[in-house]
Parts: sequence; structure tokens; C-alpha cells
Amino acid sequence: MSEDDSELQRLQAKRLAEMQKNISSRDNDTKTPEPSEEKTVSPRDVLIKQLGFRGLEVLTNAESQFPNETKMIIVKLSELIKSGEITENLDGGKLLGLFRSIGLSVRMDTKINIQQDGKFVSLTDKLSNKSKDDDVE
Repeated sequence: MSEDDSELQRLQAKRLAEMQKNISSRDNDTKTPEPSEEKTVSPRDVLIKQLGFRGLEVLTNAESQFPNETKMIIVKLSELIKSGEITENLDGGKLLGLFRSIGLSVRMDTKINIQQDGKFVSLTDKLSNKSKDDDVE
């Protein structure tokens, strides 16, 4: 039995060495691309990674309505994110508040939905159906 135990220990040691080798090679693979990625990341991509709920929607609306001003704001925000002054996620409300505080009134598409018979119906559809019902009577 001592022969079986020594064989088992030898196999376990061999397997452990293989696993350590795989882990170290995987760590080396993940460390090398990161510095090159940081150099090629655009300011917009840095900002997008920091955006939260509906942040991208506000950003795209701002870019379409105020392209030049939004480019400058994106560059400044990405600099603040990289320097660590902005660490929290910027959701749509915060980003919209920022744009409005500097004088850019970004218009957003607004929809109001009402639950009717277990389904969500837009307010305009609800009102148009009600007016059609009133005309029929």
C-alpha cells in the first residue's frame, strides 16, 4: 500500500505543478494587453464604462443635439474619471442634470404608459381610444 500512496502523492504533485503553471501563464496573458488597451481607449469609451442606468441614452441624445459641446464635455469627464475625481456611476439623471447646469437643454423622448387589462398602453393610445369611444356613443 505504501507504493500506492507514493504513486498517488507523485500524481498529485504533478497535477499541482501543472495547475500552478497554467495559472501563472494565464496571469501573464491578462497582464500584457492591459497597458496597450489603456493607450487606445477613446475618451468616449472611458465615459461609457462609467455610465449607469439610461446614461448612454442621455449621452447619445446630447451628441446628436449638441455635437461640438458634447465632445468637449466627454473629454473633460473622461479626464476626471481617469484622475479618480469621479468614481461613481453617472446615471441618466445625473448626466442630464450636468448638461442642463452648463446651459445645454438636452431634449429626451418621454413616454407615459398606463396599465390597462394587464398590458401597458401609452397615454396617447389610451386617450385616442377613449375619444373614439366617445364619438361612437
